[in-house]
Amino acid sequence: MTFDLLTILVFVVAAFLYAAFIPARGRGWFIFVGSTLAIYWLQPPLPIRFSDYILPTATLLLTILTWWLTRIPDDQDQSESKHEDRMSLAIMAVLVIGLTFFRYVNAEYRLTSSRPPSPLAVTIALGLIGAAFTGFFWMLGRRSSGDREESKTEISGKVLSLFIVFIVVLFVVLKTEALSSGLSRFWRSITGQDTSLAGPIDLQWLGFSFVAFRLLHTLRDRQTGLLPRLSLREYVSYVVFFPSYTAGPIDRAERYVKDYRELPRMWGLDPSRFALGFERILIGLLKKFVIADLLVQGISLNATNAAQAQSSAGLWILLYGFALRIYLDFGGYSDIAIGIGILFGVKLPENFSRPYLRNNITAFWQSWHITLSNWVRFYVFTPLSRWMLRRSWRPPSIIIVFIAQMSTMIIIGLWHGLTFNFFIWGVWHGIALFAHKVWSDRTRKWYRELSARPWRKRAWTLATWFITFNYVTIGWVWFALPSISQSATVFGRMFGFGWK
Repeated sequence: MTFDLLTILVFVVAAFLYAAFIPARGRGWFIFVGSTLAIYWLQPPLPIRFSDYILPTATLLLTILTWWLTRIPDDQDQSESKHEDRMSLAIMAVLVIGLTFFRYVNAEYRLTSSRPPSPLAVTIALGLIGAAFTGFFWMLGRRSSGDREESKTEISGKVLSLFIVFIVVLFVVLKTEALSSGLSRFWRSITGQDTSLAGPIDLQWLGFSFVAFRLLHTLRDRQTGLLPRLSLREYVSYVVFFPSYTAGPIDRAERYVKDYRELPRMWGLDPSRFALGFERILIGLLKKFVIADLLVQGISLNATNAAQAQSSAGLWILLYGFALRIYLDFGGYSDIAIGIGILFGVKLPENFSRPYLRNNITAFWQSWHITLSNWVRFYVFTPLSRWMLRRSWRPPSIIIVFIAQMSTMIIIGLWHGLTFNFFIWGVWHGIALFAHKVWSDRTRKWYRELSARPWRKRAWTLATWFITFNYVTIGWVWFALPSISQSATVFGRMFGFGWK
């Protein structure tokens, strides 16, 4: 789910009120409280009773637990924020419990998608969860203080690793249709609802894919000592920052917190900031709600349109329409998110940089969904490459590059959904990246010589752009269609085979 026009309007009005009336010292608190409330408001209604209240609450609980695991207890700056951290935790508890009182309000005035559970039940549940967390960390403290037990550092490292595994497993369950359906059946059995209706739609946990990447990023950076000290308020605001909550960009904690800490020094009604923010929002609206949504009406590849196509030319037109639509849809949303962030004083990272104009596949992936590509390169490609290089049985360098690139692209594919089509889409791009790596390594001298012949270089650039664009576009067949069989049929028909 991305923002609709009403949501964008609400955020723009909120940005004006925030800039005009919120005191400088209160801006960070406003974003903290506003983001906490927004994840409940943005979560769409779900069939399982209370699930559209429970899932946003689970996001907050996971975020608080991750912050606790990544904090630095012996750090002086971390200790100085204890009072603020307690206040932040108390505010979150009040908000979570306070939202339950919307069960007594008419549906059209609720901040939550549907009727939330009773305040007493939520208060008791939060108390039990808090007691469980306290007991868990008390036991860890006891273990680390024993004479014959592991050190605090060793225990902290193991707990961080286990929590990383937990988040990855949870991500896999939610992205796998069979596993998510099984979890849905179990949840429905608890609530006394019809288990035969269970399906992945019951667990549409809004924003979890992007939240998971932010949590994993901070957990891993804590292990390597790269994560800066963050208060609870800063950490929660980073993880659930509402402009980027539903579909990115995937910001980094150290970059986000620099902007967040500068909010008190920001000029509230700065005309240049509002002009830049509105410009990005308007560009995003044009891309997303005008051009992309127009293409969705008929000139875009999907299962229905593919089945109705009468010629190879028709399929190619649908495929090019899909390529344009997916870029404008996602790129437009990124522009809107970045623009809203600017209005509130936070400059989110760029996510697209004219990807379809790149003349090789490596440059394409440096320009397409940049924050996801950078995340996977930093936390998958580089660590995996280094791990293989340090093995006593180290394979040849070319094999290391192949394995690392294929693994990286397969993970990017499966991040969109654990299906065979997304797997093949990842392999499709992994093969291209590896082929380009081998080609560029072997033709560097020839390419340098080509620079002395401008016309030949222009012709080569045009040819490689054409090849790259069409390779990426053809690969969208795996992305746009739901099954391997239909994708294979469309591939054949695009090139004149399989027509009756």
